[in-house]
Amino acid sequence: MFTGLIREISIVKHYQNNILSIQSKHQAKLGDSIAVNGVCLTVIKINPDGFDLELSDETRSVIEVSKLSGKVHIEPAMQMNDRFEGHVVQGHVDCTGTVSQIISRENAIDYIIRVDPKYIPYIVPKGSIAIDGVSLTVNDVQKESFRLTIIPHTLRETLIIHYKIGTKVNIETDMFARYIGHILLHKNALNNNYDKNMGWDDIDKIQMSY
Repeated sequence: MFTGLIREISIVKHYQNNILSIQSKHQAKLGDSIAVNGVCLTVIKINPDGFDLELSDETRSVIEVSKLSGKVHIEPAMQMNDRFEGHVVQGHVDCTGTVSQIISRENAIDYIIRVDPKYIPYIVPKGSIAIDGVSLTVNDVQKESFRLTIIPHTLRETLIIHYKIGTKVNIETDMFARYIGHILLHKNALNNNYDKNMGWDDIDKIQMSY
């Protein structure tokens, strides 16, 4: 499990034969889980200047390949005694999105991210989302896009400041929204032990209870 708070911006040395080699100050151990641009990967080799991770077929089929080069966000898996900040992030990318608009505000920048409409039900206004592993709050949601407002501190500490119109990003939707959506989708298998009139206001209440 992760929090969506970036601990380091590292550098990809190379990506070949499904092996990603990272130059990093983080002292990883074999078998550690590390999120790279929001993708949970396992450390398979320790190098003097970093570590190697392996990508499965399933992972490669979902993520944005361009995120496996240059500078990347790094977050080691959360420890049991860590302070919990950000939000619950699994490192399981649901889909990719594209920056379609960038709008400067007085003390922030709005980023409009276009996404496949089938994922919109799992993106909740004022809810949490992870973009390239960064924990962010969704401001509002449209039929095929959503808006994020990024404050100066987040821009300074992440790679979001380098995003341009057309930039591809890894997206992990809110875990609780996915679970609830799955339950509603398969409601007939629940022997009708639910309220058929349940709406998104009810779902928001369930989510906030966690």
